[in-house]
Amino acid sequence: MKIIKKIVYVLLIIFVIAQFFRPEKNEGSLESIAVFIEETKPPADVKKILETTCYDCHSSKTNYPWYHNITPVNFWLADHVKDGKKHFNFSTWSDYSLKKKEHKMDELHEEVAEKKMPLDSYTWTHAEARLTAEQIDAVVAWGKKVQADYKKQLIAE
Repeated sequence: MKIIKKIVYVLLIIFVIAQFFRPEKNEGSLESIAVFIEETKPPADVKKILETTCYDCHSSKTNYPWYHNITPVNFWLADHVKDGKKHFNFSTWSDYSLKKKEHKMDELHEEVAEKKMPLDSYTWTHAEARLTAEQIDAVVAWGKKVQADYKKQLIAE
């Protein structure tokens, strides 16, 4: 029993010390999304869906939940955001080539249609990000339209 107490104390001390080490936050500006919004022109309902379900992990601005202040959770969240931005980043849309934009829009509507996005791990703590069938249909229809517009531009080149 004495050894268990010592182990618990050591773990508690490690946990407290770990709180002083934190990853860098993703605290950019939503203004960086303006190029994406201007170019793809999502309708108001889709724009709201993107804001509620996508921007935290796929842009330069994350709205952090209270539990982000707890290490090691904050490292897990930081890695999650970094990975999300690696796959699709609304904030760097202007850096994408026309071909890449067309491909990213294809991925966007496919991931939403297949209910792979938003991730379950995100919707567990963000109930407002759970998409209804109508919301999924709206995002998919808009995504397909934007992708088709990019395809036309690629053919015209």
